[in-house]
Amino acid sequence: MGLSRVMHIVRKEIVELRTDPRLFGLVIVAPIIQLTLLGYAATTDVRNVPIVVVDEDRSAASRALVSRFEASQNFAVVDTVSSISGIQAYLDDGRAWMALSVPADYGERIAAGRSVAMQVVADGSDANSTNVALGYAGSLIAAYSRELGAAAGRGRAAPLVSADVRVWYNPELRSRDFMIPGIIALLLLVITTNLSSMAIVREKELGTLEQLNVTPLARWELIVGKMLPYAVIGMLDVLLVVAVALFWFEVPLHGSVPLLLGMSAIYLMTTLGLGLFVSTISSTQQQAMMTTTFFFLLPMVFLSGFIFPIENMPAVIQPVTLLIPLRYFLVIVRGIFMKGVGLETFWREALALTAWGLGILTLATLRSSKRLG
Repeated sequence: MGLSRVMHIVRKEIVELRTDPRLFGLVIVAPIIQLTLLGYAATTDVRNVPIVVVDEDRSAASRALVSRFEASQNFAVVDTVSSISGIQAYLDDGRAWMALSVPADYGERIAAGRSVAMQVVADGSDANSTNVALGYAGSLIAAYSRELGAAAGRGRAAPLVSADVRVWYNPELRSRDFMIPGIIALLLLVITTNLSSMAIVREKELGTLEQLNVTPLARWELIVGKMLPYAVIGMLDVLLVVAVALFWFEVPLHGSVPLLLGMSAIYLMTTLGLGLFVSTISSTQQQAMMTTTFFFLLPMVFLSGFIFPIENMPAVIQPVTLLIPLRYFLVIVRGIFMKGVGLETFWREALALTAWGLGILTLATLRSSKRLG
């Protein structure tokens, strides 16, 4: 009899699962999709490091060296500039992680059998990836130098070509300086999205949504009224976590504080709008929290570049990351903290973040009819 009753309960649960397509999607489809995406995106390999070349020599010898970097699967030469001053724009906006500078007398010194030092400038924002990339560059230059030495009959003499490494933005390669600004963005996403996702659902569960139905509130007024308290909480959280980062962890802030606060306000518009949208499509607070976590927070963490560099993800995955607002804010907050750059550098990310926020707020407004219940 006990087993029979258990089987009745089992059949009841299976029927309920089949009649609730959202729950079926949550427990079956979501893990498959996430595992498929994250299985490719979650990689610690460093490949196709974007590098800009300063070739002041313009000789056959310098082109031979640059061709080694072009042929390597570890590097991707994005451009060649004529002077060392031209590399800053590439490193500031992330188009290049490293710069290789070939001196003007490179070909002449190689032909004469004299040693020459190559200057390698690296963006130290992401300490782990930078260390790996510098190791790749050092190994490539050392192997090329040995080939040149063997061709010149130098044997074990001093290498013809060596690397003079310079690290910008994070000279000590402290991973803390890179991770903590990212953690700030992640904390704001988790806190404000989860809080706002409960807004309308709580009204449904308490039965007070019906009371709002008889009021003269417009749809947008309901959204603004729901969002403002969480927006204030979010800005207080911004001030708090930035203060902890500066005074406790001693992370340097090289950029503008007002710009950081302004960009944080735009970011909060996206996270609060996302939470409100989830609130309009959920029936219970538990469902809202699970939807937020499984369908939004986890994919955003892994596909935003917070843990794994987007450049190292497969080409088929990289376009998916363009839908992740956390991706844009990570570029902004790390640029302000570590590089001290302004809106002229990350205006594309700021524009994308603003469009994302306005879009999700509009969608949440259209979904949150007062008659929803």
